[in-house]
Amino acid sequence: MRPPGAPPPPPLLLLLPLLLLAPCCQAVGRQPEQIHLSFTRDITAVTVTYSTADEWETVVRYGRAQLDSQNTGFSTLFVQGADHHQQYIHRVNLTGLEPGEQYSYQVSGPEGWSDVFQFTAMKPGIDWSPRLVVYGDLGSVNARSLPQLEEDTQKGLYDAALHVGDFAYDMDSHQGEVSDQFMRQIQPIAARLPYMTCPGNHEQAGNFSNYKNRFSMPGEAESMFFSFDMGPVHFVAVSSEFYYYTSYGYGQAVNQINWMKADLRMASEPSARAQRPWIVVYGHRPMYCTNLNQDDCTKAHDLLRVGIPERNIPGMEDLLMEYGVDLAIWAHEHSYERLWPIYNYTVYKGTVDQPYLNPGAPVHITTGSAGCDENHNPFWPFRAPWSAFRSIHYGYTRMTFHNGSHMSMEQVSVDGTGGVIDSIDVVKEVHRPFSQLTRTPRGYL
Repeated sequence: MRPPGAPPPPPLLLLLPLLLLAPCCQAVGRQPEQIHLSFTRDITAVTVTYSTADEWETVVRYGRAQLDSQNTGFSTLFVQGADHHQQYIHRVNLTGLEPGEQYSYQVSGPEGWSDVFQFTAMKPGIDWSPRLVVYGDLGSVNARSLPQLEEDTQKGLYDAALHVGDFAYDMDSHQGEVSDQFMRQIQPIAARLPYMTCPGNHEQAGNFSNYKNRFSMPGEAESMFFSFDMGPVHFVAVSSEFYYYTSYGYGQAVNQINWMKADLRMASEPSARAQRPWIVVYGHRPMYCTNLNQDDCTKAHDLLRVGIPERNIPGMEDLLMEYGVDLAIWAHEHSYERLWPIYNYTVYKGTVDQPYLNPGAPVHITTGSAGCDENHNPFWPFRAPWSAFRSIHYGYTRMTFHNGSHMSMEQVSVDGTGGVIDSIDVVKEVHRPFSQLTRTPRGYL
């Protein structure tokens, strides 16, 4: 109710010109912003990445009871757009962390220090249960899952986040200011949890220059493909986009597939598998989907799955089988879809009653419904025999790897009253290449 004597609000039609002329985003300020964490190859260290408008020394102070340690790093000038929108992107490794302990930190900028943030260093060894939140296709506009993701993070529900491609919509829009806005929006999550990523198609401008500059994943491939370990799990992040944006050269796809073979070969060695039995591959575009469109995953010759034969570039599905990859996580389709264990359009359920008990092929999940300005991707009116569950609710996925043989997944809807709309347990009593397994009454062993 308007107080007595107060002027009436201006008509909406008078406000529309102002709304249309208002800039979509805010330029980078002098105070440090867009702060986010990522894992390194060393569990006693994390990388802090952040931005400032002006050049400034790259310093982070951190500690447990008090901020009594200080590390310096380096900054890179990132310039884009016709108006030469620029910022300095800073990177610092926080070293000497005690595994499993909570730390506070803040970063330095031209107008003083940032707020203080907290994170927990990765727990030691393999005998613990990593909890992850997983999603793709989260934009700056219509970021429907973001409030719930922030609340979950504040409650301490996760040890890390996996963002499976497609950020901001698009990172290069308005000379990168849309990306600036998006990185501010995810800061309440990414400044507290290692925010592990992979590129999607909406990052492709300038050969993925915004993605490469803004994120700091482990490895030497500009964050495009890499691997990392958490407890009993070996994660492998890949770029599906190398198969589609070939104007940047076929060499990227060749380099990645060669690296992937070597990484999976090492991870599937019996000694390595004894330490980290679970192998999870994640990338942006799925190999299979039942969405009502013409995307590659609706076709039998999906490039990521079968490769580019005329260039002698193999696809990835055979590698998943050859090295016994347990779980494949994708996004791209703005929906959620869980498949039965599948290889080459053939279903390999563990048992009739328990399809995910010792399955005979990887389990594929597509989780691209976090929310963006392109809304949903509806499904075919009929379900393919290899599709187990589908939903166009906005939401995200939770995963827990309980131990070396049991993991669970659940899909959280943020529509309406929300809540868990799908959940499964995957049990693998044996982890090794699927070709070495034999069908038994208890699945493939």
